[in-house]
Amino acid sequence: MALRVVFAEDNFLVREGTSALFAEVDEIDLVAAVGDPASLLKAVRELRPDAVLTDIRMPPTFTSEGIEAAKQIRAEFPTIGVVVLSQYAEDDLAFELLSDGVAGLGYLLKERVSQVDELVRALQDVCRGGSALDPKVVEGLLFQRSRQDRSPLHELTEKEREVLAEMAAGRNNAAIARTLYMSDRAVEKHIGVVFQKLGLVDEGEVNRRVMAVLAFLESSGPGRAR
Repeated sequence: MALRVVFAEDNFLVREGTSALFAEVDEIDLVAAVGDPASLLKAVRELRPDAVLTDIRMPPTFTSEGIEAAKQIRAEFPTIGVVVLSQYAEDDLAFELLSDGVAGLGYLLKERVSQVDELVRALQDVCRGGSALDPKVVEGLLFQRSRQDRSPLHELTEKEREVLAEMAAGRNNAAIARTLYMSDRAVEKHIGVVFQKLGLVDEGEVNRRVMAVLAFLESSGPGRAR
């Protein structure tokens, strides 16, 4: 069954172009496309979609309206997944989005919109209570986390950091192997070492491991400590 999605984007051309793109995707049923946070919240409350896709910067201030809307939607409707889109990887906004938990949330760069399969997968993941983070965002979070004193991320090698970033972005072992030009066995070995160094329990399931990594990263947000 297709996911019922509400899309929020203030730029008319981008909104119409993305809507046209969704019209060609069987997995997505775009039930509303709006241009501001108030219209987004109104549509969500009236239509109760499965997922929301929203720009981060919208009227009136073009700062973090999308983040605020995402958090409000998750608070009012915990079963609705939300993916926010940003022109750039902004660590502070990612931290703000994840400050209350990572379940049902995603943060992708706008360049991913043209990669329909990835966007559909992200929306499906958040609807299932999972998370979807752009690899570039994950890299920024890892860098922020590694700057903290006594961070166990200091113990990771460069290759282990790369594997962790891909894993936290939702890649399975085979995809990590292809992306980093490694063998499947090497990926499995690196993942085992990463979890050992970070003190995370291996759940034996990719999505749960991703959630554990994201939760670990989220704990490094402003004013928080592990």
